[in-house]
Amino acid sequence: MESIITIIIYIHAFFGSIGLIAGIASVSTKKGSYLHRKAGKLFTFGMVTSSTISLTIAIMPNHKNIILLLIGIFTLYLVLSGNRALTFKNKTKVAFVDYFISGSMLLCCIIMISLGIFSVLKNYQSGTILLIFGILGLYLSIKDFILYRNILDVNKNWLMKHAGKMTGALISSITAFLVAGIGISNLIVWIMPSVLGGIYIVYWANKITNKRKLASDT
Repeated sequence: MESIITIIIYIHAFFGSIGLIAGIASVSTKKGSYLHRKAGKLFTFGMVTSSTISLTIAIMPNHKNIILLLIGIFTLYLVLSGNRALTFKNKTKVAFVDYFISGSMLLCCIIMISLGIFSVLKNYQSGTILLIFGILGLYLSIKDFILYRNILDVNKNWLMKHAGKMTGALISSITAFLVAGIGISNLIVWIMPSVLGGIYIVYWANKITNKRKLASDT
């Protein structure tokens, strides 16, 4: 059984590596270009496959890991939500699948925060990590539902939502590489990619906003 699990872990790492390389290529190329779109599709395929496999690994005997399970769900949410944002440009109604993705994340984050509080009280280092990701995911999923209430906001903010969620998914893959791939596991490694990625997201949000203002002025 253990040998089978080892093979599954290697497969998980393989697709995760594909996603990581494709994700870096995607953010490094011109947005909307052929290479950007192709790299984005490969990133989505790699991350969805790798994250789905990680959910299986996290519930296997002698490999049960609640953090791996929840972070895998978090990554899936970011990738799927980021891709769904591409359909929002001319959408007249928010689909059930969008509510399902955001609702699943909302429920997951409530569990993450609850486990995080429990772990902090028990002085487990994992508690801080669970709280950070849980609060961040809760914020993002609640923001989704607020956005869904007005279809005009959905149409207007599709690009910002896409860029933010896909960048967040890339941050998750980089964090997973550092923690699981290289074996560096401390609070700084868990947080630093999110800080740097957050700066990048703010940069692109400002760029998109400025382009929108220029378009409205002309």
